Amino acid sequence: MHSHAFSDTRILTGRSLRHILRSPDTIITTAVTPVAMMLLFVYVFGGAINTGTGGPYVNYLLPGILLITISSGVAYTAYRLFLDLQGGIFERFRSMPVARSSVLWAHVLTSLAANFGALSIVVGVALLMGFRTGASVGAWLAVVGILALFTLALTWIAVIAGLLAKTVDGASGFSYPLIFLPFISSAFVPTGSMPGPVAWFAENQPVTSIVDTIRALFAQEAVGSGIWTALAWLAGILFAASAAAAMVYRRKTG
Repeated sequence: MHSHAFSDTRILTGRSLRHILRSPDTIITTAVTPVAMMLLFVYVFGGAINTGTGGPYVNYLLPGILLITISSGVAYTAYRLFLDLQGGIFERFRSMPVARSSVLWAHVLTSLAANFGALSIVVGVALLMGFRTGASVGAWLAVVGILALFTLALTWIAVIAGLLAKTVDGASGFSYPLIFLPFISSAFVPTGSMPGPVAWFAENQPVTSIVDTIRALFAQEAVGSGIWTALAWLAGILFAASAAAAMVYRRKTG
């Protein structure tokens, strides 16, 4: 690895973050749709949904909304990466003593920072809507860690989309299935209320174990084996996506 890889990554990440800071509407736009969903489900549908928990519906809903926020936010990573490719930035970096891995990691770390900015907005709105938790500092740190892993895993998928896309729409369009996936999980209603085949899919896809773990941490309940299932999904997706992204990047810039 290039001896200055960390320094290169820091400099390139600073470049990307400056672009975000000059255009904060990216973070706000990322948060708008999840906030609108939260308002709709809590104030329009919430009274008709029985989660069996006895608490406010916003407490049940928030973990899934946080994942949707990230799923929509990573689309901007694919978009920015696509623009860099089309603008010739990668060719310029290749002519300079810049570690090749730093270019991708700068986009990944920028995604992490931008998504956590959007998540802060969503959590703030949820608190205004009545979300309450007695979670300890340790539980909050666990939630932050899970959300960070989820962001990294999806961001590497976004990197693949950005590298392979032929158009701007193609670069960001990959995120639609990711945004839809929480709807077929325990994010909005318990999986037991779903028809058999749908319930089986919901119970065995990654979002359900992640949502259930975050919900248990917020509710100060035992997370059980669900946390290991969630971490296994996240680690597997992160490893596979980052390896695939590196391979595509080498082919693209080789």
